[in-house]
Formats: sequence, structure tokens, C-alpha cells
Amino acid sequence: MNDRRIDDLLDAMTLEEQVSLLSGASFWRTNAIERLAIPSIKVTDGPNGARGENFSGGITSAAFPAAISLAASWDVDMVRAVGMALAQEAKSKGAQVLLAPTVNMHRNVLNGRNFECFSEDPHLASEMAVAYINGVQSEGIAATVKHFIGNETEVERRTISSEINERTLREVYLPPFEAAVKRAGVWCVMTAYNYLNGVHCAENPWLLNSVLREEWGFDGVVMSDWTATHSTVEALVAGLDLEMPGPTVHRGAKLVEATRHGKVDPAAIRQAAGRVLRLIERTGCFETPQPAGERADNRPEHRALIRCAGAKGAVLLKNENILPLKPETLKRVAVIGPHAATPAMFGGGSARINAHYQVSPLEAMRAALGPDVVIEHALGCSVDRYYPLLTTSVAVDFFNGSTRQGAPILSKTTDTSEFRWFGPVEDGVDQNCFSARFSTTYVAQEAGIHGFGLMSAGTSRLYLDGELLLDAWSGWKRGESYFGHGSDEIHADVHLTKGQSYRLMIEYACGDGLTTTLKAVRFGIRAPSAAGSISEAVQLAAQSDAVILVVGLNEDWETEAEDRRGIELPGSQNALIEAVLKANPRAIVTLQSGSPLAMPWLERALAVLQLWYPGQECGNALADVLLGNSEPGGRLPITYPLSLGGLENVTKRHEKHGKVAYDEGLFIGYRHFDRHPNNVLFPFGHGLSYGNFEYRDLTIDQWHPDAGLSVFVTIANTGDKAGDEVIQLYVQPVGPAIDLPPKSLASFERQLLSPGEEKIISLTVDKSRFKNWSSEHNGFTHLTKTFDILVGRSAGDIRLARRLNID
Repeated sequence: MNDRRIDDLLDAMTLEEQVSLLSGASFWRTNAIERLAIPSIKVTDGPNGARGENFSGGITSAAFPAAISLAASWDVDMVRAVGMALAQEAKSKGAQVLLAPTVNMHRNVLNGRNFECFSEDPHLASEMAVAYINGVQSEGIAATVKHFIGNETEVERRTISSEINERTLREVYLPPFEAAVKRAGVWCVMTAYNYLNGVHCAENPWLLNSVLREEWGFDGVVMSDWTATHSTVEALVAGLDLEMPGPTVHRGAKLVEATRHGKVDPAAIRQAAGRVLRLIERTGCFETPQPAGERADNRPEHRALIRCAGAKGAVLLKNENILPLKPETLKRVAVIGPHAATPAMFGGGSARINAHYQVSPLEAMRAALGPDVVIEHALGCSVDRYYPLLTTSVAVDFFNGSTRQGAPILSKTTDTSEFRWFGPVEDGVDQNCFSARFSTTYVAQEAGIHGFGLMSAGTSRLYLDGELLLDAWSGWKRGESYFGHGSDEIHADVHLTKGQSYRLMIEYACGDGLTTTLKAVRFGIRAPSAAGSISEAVQLAAQSDAVILVVGLNEDWETEAEDRRGIELPGSQNALIEAVLKANPRAIVTLQSGSPLAMPWLERALAVLQLWYPGQECGNALADVLLGNSEPGGRLPITYPLSLGGLENVTKRHEKHGKVAYDEGLFIGYRHFDRHPNNVLFPFGHGLSYGNFEYRDLTIDQWHPDAGLSVFVTIANTGDKAGDEVIQLYVQPVGPAIDLPPKSLASFERQLLSPGEEKIISLTVDKSRFKNWSSEHNGFTHLTKTFDILVGRSAGDIRLARRLNID
């Protein structure tokens, strides 16, 4: 379809029809106009898998590594391949728009959504974003870069104002979005929940019109984050095309009336509707207007890609001649820890999906080493933030209204004891006012004190054998669960008899005004053994040839709408690690998290591996790295601090309607830690290989004013094993000016070298890397003509340096 055809459609529409295109019809779909054969388009979360319309459970999907794991690979070709696969997954869910990638910066080390973002460095984040978007859109699926802009904390994200000066915006926070628009040609942009300098991002004309459209040339659709449109006139005039989700709150008849009263120029309505039509055309919906039903396509090529990507993103933080393991020397292996048998595949919130399957480290090691090696498991301790879900069948009865009167509207059986509804619930159920009853039988597998837990977005009560045990109804209070819509979990302890059956019944109602778009309820039971036993783990470790400890966080600890309270491992995990290392000093500590963790036991550990959230092939990716079948190819995309000392300004929790002052300016991440080197646990870019690399012969080609700089360096693998090396080039301005920026990553290259192999690596530095924003000139300019070109293995391990004067 060409622009003439879009103009013809716009000419044929009434004002009401044009306005109808500017808001969702439902939570995941836009409005169709049947009279003109204009179809709706369907969107889906998210960054590490296409979930489809069901926010909880539903059709299974492939679970890919989280964004931070992808960024840790520093491999743009692989990230592009992941983007292509995610687009294919979106097609399997009948969707035309993928709500990803997230490119906000890792400013706050405690941000609950860091796992979903790429990096603390704008250049690395930009390269990852461009590769990801190119992959997605090469398959005819629209990518949606988000959240525009200043969403670097989740606490009170809907009310706070990110106070960021223009230079900091231009040099740190805007570049990944600019690269997404100018280099990748992204088709959709999603605005952030927060305000920018006092103006809500969804109605900020400087952000959406002046910068995004006029300066960068963006011609796609700007949509709001869900329920983040706050006005009728201001948002439309500022450049917000699409209010999501639907049904509309601020548009529809309100926008038609505002237009007819002269508050909105009809030309602005036409332009926004035209951009929605162009998105429909770009995604092929005019040719195939009826999207296919949702399918669970468990593709072997996607399984292989997920496994490869998980290994490429794994970062070997420390290795004192422990890894890779030698299978021929192993007779007895212990796999210990809360994630040993239950892997952490992804973070929480919109990144959460119903995975096709999960491969645990325990089962992967058993498969890799075969029957001749005895592999045993001990939980050690628990990582659960909430009481474990039930694994028995749960009967559910739905009622319209809040009193559960009469016959159920719908009855069904599920295999989970957590239920989340973001928008539609079930056919025939009023999503705005419904109630439910959940019934199941629990058979105690052991005797002793069992903990019962209940929490809900909406009100709920739990009965045990007909007696009220937990009341989150009359005493309901908003807590931190379910994006801040739910209560905190309440508990009760009951002594149960082994083998005895107990009847559980939960009553739930959403129609009480306590929640908005999200309704949810969760109930669980913690048996005595679920706490684990450190002594059992120690005994097992002491008698094993190799010990693999798998600890960390999970989707309950790192999730959308919440920030972490600290960088410590929760529960008794540090005590478990200390005890196991004492029993077997050669134990390998594997960490699963999407952001930095404190490691008080680091000096005593001989090997530490950061595995992140690598998706459904978690265990296989880990086994491949531990056994040397894959290189631990990752390098840190973030700095790991020793402590939160000196970071109080960026980690503090803000009050409702607070102002978040980005007073540190350009000095986030490794730029901050260059000023505070004694607080670095592991530097940005750090990661060990199974190879050993030597750097030499740094040469700089002639400066090209139109293209930038070409730099050459020789890299040799002097080790006895093949290895991947990520060569990193940083630019450090030199001069007397007090406003000179800190050093910054300007180029990188990932290379695989065989033992004894050497290569001359070419690194290209774009000319823009030598300019900085000047408010005086209202643009980028040279603040200095002298720079140090630094090449090394990380921001803290510079191997070669040369000074350059671009005159």
C-alpha cells in the first residue's frame, strides 16, 4: 500500500472512524473499521518471548534469554537472530506487534526491571537494540522500543518525575532510542509511565514531536504504556498516536467532541490515524486481516538458538583452574541450591511467559554426564519470596458480581494456584466485576508445621477444612505484589499429618474498587522440607568430586513495578555458599539474577559464573559451559559494586509524586566507578575465557572527518583452549575543560580464536563519539580535539593506549 492509498482511506473515514483508530479495542488489540476493510492489529508482550493474550498460563511459548543476558554476549549477530526468532514466536500468537525491546539505562542498580534492559552503557545498549529490532522487523513484525524516557526506577513509576538535564539526556538516555529510530527504523515507540521534567511522557511535545518526529524523523506509531494516557487534548497534540489498552478512557467520544469544539486540529487526528494505517500496512495486515489463532510452536531451531544464546551470555567472573570440568575425572557430582532443580528462566512482570518447558541444571548435568556418574541433589535453602504454589488440580468457578450468588457463569480446572487477569478473564465473565471460588485437596507428604500463604489484587479468603484460616478481605491492604495492585502475602502455620487430605477453598472478588486493570490471586503451602537443609548440602558436597551451586534471585524478587531493597542474596543463600565452600573448596558458584549481587564469600570461591536468566534451556546452557562444550562467552554489561556506598542518591526509594534528580549527570555505571574504583567488585566489560589473550600493536588510521576513526589491534590466544574474546575500545577526552565527559565505550568486537591463533582486529569509531552536547550551541560539538584511545578487556583492564588529536 502506498501513501495515496492511505490518503484515500483517510478521506473515506468519518471523524469518528479516524478517532477510533487512536485507541485500543481491548487489552491487546486495536479497533477495526469493517466498512472500509481496515483490520485490527494485535500486540503482545514481551522482550524474551511472545506470550499472547492470556496474561497468566495460556498457550505455551518459547522462553528466550533476558535482555541483560543477550547484552552480556556482546554478539550483535546472535541478538539479531534472537529478534528474528521472537518475531516468528509473535506470529504463532497471531500478533503483529512485539512490545520490546526495553532500552532504559541501568542507572539504579536496584531497579527491578534491570534484567529486561540491556546495559548501563548507551553504546552497548544501542548496538543491542539495533540488532534486536532489525531481527524482529525483518520478519514483518513491528518492534516497540520502550520506555520513552527516564524510566530507570519502578517504585512509584506512575507518579514520579525524572529530572534530567538536556546534556545528560542527549549523551546517556536518548542514544538507544535514537539508534532504534535512525539506524533500525523502528515502527513503534512506547512512552514511559513517569514524567520528564514535570511533563508526563505521554503528553510531552518536546519529547514526542520536537525530538522524536521532527529531529529524528520517526514516522511510526507512538503508543502509551498500558493505562498511561492521562488526557484527551494534551496527549494527542503532543504526539501520542495510540492510547492503550482499550476500551478507551480519554479518546473516543471525548476526542471527537474536543475536535468539534476546536480544541484539537482535525489535521492532527488525520496524521495520527495515518500513522496507525501505515503500521497496519507495514505488518501486512491488509493482506492477511484475520490473525491466526494462538499456537504453541515448539521449534527445534528456537531451542538450539536459546541454548546457544544462554551460553554466549554466561559470564565467567572468576576461575582458578577449576573450569572447564573434566568429565573423565568425575564419579560423583553434587548439584546444590534453590535453582538446581528449579531454574530461574526470566524476571517478573510483562516478561513472564508460560514456557514450553524448563531444563534444570540438575537434569542437564545428568543428561550430559550419563549413567556412569552419580549425580545427587540437595536444596540447601529456599529462595522463595512467596509460599510455593500447589501442584495439584484446582477447580475454579466464576461468577459475575462480587457475591458468588447462583450458578457459576463458568467452571474449569487448572493445574496452578496462581491466577492473573490483565483485561479479559474468560468468555462470559465481566472483567470489571466478577468473583471466583477455588477448590482443591492437599495431601500432606510429610508431618509437621506447614505454612499457608495468600495474596491478591482484589479481596480473598482462604478456608482450610471449612474453617477461615487467612483473611485478605476485611483487612485487605495494598502492598508490593502484582505491580503494586496486590496485597502483601499473609501467612498462617498449621500442623499437618502425613498422608492426610485437607480441603482448601478460596473466595475471591475483584469488583470492590481496590484494583484497576489487574486482578489476581495466589495461594500456596510451604511444607517443612521446602526450607531445605544446609547440613544435608554440606554432607553431600564433602563427598563429591565436583559441586555445582546454583543460587540467586527469580521472577518474584526481580519484577516490574518493584525495586529491590538491596544487593544481598535473599534468605540463607550466603550461609549455604559459605558452608559448602568450607566443605568442598572447589565448589562452583553459579548465580542467577538480572542485576548485580553482593558476594561476601568471593575470596573463598575458586570459580564463579553469572548465568543470568537464560530461558527454557537454562540447565543445558550451564552444562555446556561447565563441561567446556561452549565457551563462557559473556562480558558484564554492567558494573558489579562491592556495596551500595556512594550510590544512595540513585538507589533511594522515592515517595509518590516525588522528583528523581539525575544529579550524577553523565556519571552512571563505570563512569561513576572510575571516580570510586575501590567500590568495584567486577568492572563493566569483565569476563574470563577458556582461552588466554595477549594484546599488542595498537595502531590508529588516519582521522576521517566524515567517517571517524579506524583502529587496529593484534590479539593472540596464547592459551591451550579456544576462546572468545571481546575487544573493547573506549574514548577518553583529554583537556582542561571542567565539563569534559568521562571515558565511554565507543566500539567493540567479539572474536573466536583457536589456541596459538592471532588476528588483527579492526575497530571503527564513529565520528559522533568525539562530540558532546553543548547547550550553548544547542547541538553536538567538539569540546576538545585531544582523546586517549583505550583498548582492553574491560573498563577496568585497559591493555593498550594511544593519544589522538583529531586536528
